[in-house]
Amino acid sequence: MSARTKKGPSALSVFEVAQAQLDRAAHVLRLDSSVHAILSQPKNELIVNFPVRMDDGSYRLFKGYRIQHNNIMGPFKGGVRFHTEVHLDEVKALASWMTWKSALLEVPFGGAKGGIKFDPREHSRAELERITRRFTHSLGSNIGPDYDIPAPDMGTNAQTMVWMMDTYMNSGSRELKNAVRGVVTGKSLTSGGSRGREKATGQGLVFVLQEWAKDRGFSLDGATVAIQGFGNVGSHAARILGRLGASVVAVQDHTGAVANPEGLHPKRLAEYVNRTGGVAGYDHGVAIDREAFFAAEADIFIPAALEMQITADTAPLMKSKVVVEGANGPMDIDGEEILRSKGVDVLPDVLANAGGVTVSYFEWLQNRRAETWSLDDVDKRLHGMMIAAYRTMRRLAIEHSVDNRTAAYCHALSRIQTVYLERGIFP
Repeated sequence: MSARTKKGPSALSVFEVAQAQLDRAAHVLRLDSSVHAILSQPKNELIVNFPVRMDDGSYRLFKGYRIQHNNIMGPFKGGVRFHTEVHLDEVKALASWMTWKSALLEVPFGGAKGGIKFDPREHSRAELERITRRFTHSLGSNIGPDYDIPAPDMGTNAQTMVWMMDTYMNSGSRELKNAVRGVVTGKSLTSGGSRGREKATGQGLVFVLQEWAKDRGFSLDGATVAIQGFGNVGSHAARILGRLGASVVAVQDHTGAVANPEGLHPKRLAEYVNRTGGVAGYDHGVAIDREAFFAAEADIFIPAALEMQITADTAPLMKSKVVVEGANGPMDIDGEEILRSKGVDVLPDVLANAGGVTVSYFEWLQNRRAETWSLDDVDKRLHGMMIAAYRTMRRLAIEHSVDNRTAAYCHALSRIQTVYLERGIFP
């Protein structure tokens, strides 16, 4: 089985890559054929086309998606992204990865994903608010705090979630307004968010990386890091790793790539990206091309951008000891096989970036209980759940003689299968 990069014709689409990963674990686990069939496609696929008034008085039609993959373990759960590349196949793959992620971390959620196909950088704040609210209204009862719970993703943030929450609140009865605060997670603190949610994905990633380093006898103090994508996940991971003594030597995003063998200051680079929209032109690093970025001398590689970036073209260039998947689906089948043949460890997305959904669960709990947890409490709980999942993955990898991704899937699928076999298929 092979997959090519986005540069040329693709043998496998992103959803087909997700299916191949599922099939591999199902074979190892000897998953019940009926459960395998159910999990091979989303439960619901919702596409909405909705008009929004622009600032100049004209109207534009937007296409939005909400894919609900599975909810046997709990409410559908997954982010909403605003990006020009959002399409049905991608959102289906992302929704399925959310199902495995929740099951692996033993969070009582299922998997979903959503998005709108447009570039948020081309719109004013007022237009973004109208787009968000109109999309939320179009979704209607297809979301809800006990049914489907959106969260931030690429191109969205806490403000986006607050607009979604407020729109949903004002679409129902008055007496239930505060009871539905948990319809979304990733909100601002003042509107019901959780401490630690903004850094959660990057923090969880580092917790897993630290555990890997202990297993390998590898010191993060003095380690070098390359990061693809410097948004929420990449920038927070960089800052946390910097405090542990690691040095970020190369960063790439949609605007270009920069490198500095003596280290790029994570906080200053994040501030620059917030001002300018990307890493291009950062004057404390040297501009490099895409090939040079993947070939950077870095112990740790963190893909934290789009899917299918590590491929048959880019994997041979890489010199890292470990790849920690901050993004969802950042490598295709060929890329993963090449890294495996080179002895590169992979900490898969369903574990490495699961800090986001885990702290989203904490936020949802706090909303339901009308509680506010301290940052220390959130971090301790997150650490415990991430390390437990890492240990389970490693145990199964050794037990079944499989790679980390397949082992992580085996635990997730085993839990889901148990519930299906206990409950049966209605009617």
